[in-house]
Amino acid sequence: MSVLIITAVRQEAALLEQALSRPSRVGARAFPHVEGLIGGLPVAICVAGVGKINAAAACAAMIERRQPQLVINVGCAGAYTGSGLGIGALAVAASEFLGDEGVITSAGWLDLLGMKLPSLVQGERRYYNEIPLSSQAVERARQLADRCGISLACGGFVTVSTCSGSEAQAEVLAGRFGALCENMEGAAIALTCLRYGIDCLEIRGISNLVEERNMAAWDIARAVEEAQRFVLKYLENRDW
Repeated sequence: MSVLIITAVRQEAALLEQALSRPSRVGARAFPHVEGLIGGLPVAICVAGVGKINAAAACAAMIERRQPQLVINVGCAGAYTGSGLGIGALAVAASEFLGDEGVITSAGWLDLLGMKLPSLVQGERRYYNEIPLSSQAVERARQLADRCGISLACGGFVTVSTCSGSEAQAEVLAGRFGALCENMEGAAIALTCLRYGIDCLEIRGISNLVEERNMAAWDIARAVEEAQRFVLKYLENRDW
């Protein structure tokens, strides 16, 4: 079993990198990364950069290089107010939604299904805006949280290229997808893993509520620390 961890920015990977035993930095041309062991497992950690393009490219490149059995996407997210999540809360994605892919007309927004444009075709199965993550990995995370007395919300996440900075936009996306929170990379990583047939787990700490944008009320440091500490528990206390 080997694991690939992908984050968008260095802050989301710092604690995980510190936890590596026998770390080794690999200076690959496109996506330099660090390799080592966590809980006896071979782990590679790649800081991909912000957004779906970086995330998908890094995930594909690292899968080709490392052939992992599990990809873990770690980071922060903004919670929709109806989710009941507060700053510092933890969430695991049961599915990801491509929040931007579709078309806006005078009649409103039409998703990929409405456009008859699947994001991925695998045999008879077609995926559109909703991308499932590994149900087994999600269930292991939920069981771990229960054993450790950690509150871990589970539900849909929305991946966007333009983050919501108003209550009105947050209400649109939360209502459209019935999701807990939004981020900028998750669906790209989930879709890439689905294409390769590799389990994907996404753990995010809540850094802010998605409302009128006020970064003074955010706590990114707390969010990414909580997410990384949970992933460390997941790797160190595995029963898989």
